[in-house]
Amino acid sequence: MPSPLYEPRAGSPLLVDQTFYGRLGSEVERRTLVNKFTVPIRSGKAWPMEAGQICRIVAIEGPQVVDFNAWNLHNPRERFWAARTKQLHSAHMKVFDRFWSCLPYLRPMATVIGDSINYGIDEDRAGCHDLLGTRCDPYVHKMLTSEELDVCCHSNLVRAMIPYRLHEGDVHDVLNIFQVTGLTREGHQYFVKPCPAKKGDYFEFFAEIDLLQPVPPPPSVPPHAGG
Repeated sequence: MPSPLYEPRAGSPLLVDQTFYGRLGSEVERRTLVNKFTVPIRSGKAWPMEAGQICRIVAIEGPQVVDFNAWNLHNPRERFWAARTKQLHSAHMKVFDRFWSCLPYLRPMATVIGDSINYGIDEDRAGCHDLLGTRCDPYVHKMLTSEELDVCCHSNLVRAMIPYRLHEGDVHDVLNIFQVTGLTREGHQYFVKPCPAKKGDYFEFFAEIDLLQPVPPPPSVPPHAGG
């Protein structure tokens, strides 16, 4: 088997202090709740998050996929780089992976510290918390169906960003939280499997820098929903 292109070695910035981040993930009783909100279906929400805070994203009703973007709160030109994160870590994010920012910044924006699903890699070589794909959008939808649809994840992200004076061009490739995906054996084509999230499942991360982040649910919530 070939080796990973960016296989981390001792002292690599890709490796984190697992004792420190593991403690952050496990010592839930020491946390102080700062904010809590529900994002309705067919909508999105953006919010600031300070360095040192923890964000927990919860599936409150069962199977649900979340399309996630992130920016430096003080400089939106620095934003989450899904493609490089996928190369540096894995096609599916897991505990102790980091959200890396785009060039020329290239630094950890956040670190994953909790994942109640812990899906691993299944018999179809699929994984959960997807970086292979991206958000659904009205342009591809119209191209393939000739239908107008303004509640795609892309559209919901755009609307969530407006109060922060960002625009459509600031939306970038996402992390699809709770989404299970892979590539077919024959044609290496992208596929999606049913979302495994149950009521109360969560994915959480620790902010390394001050962040602005919007998330929209997908336009509907069947078990295989996704961006």
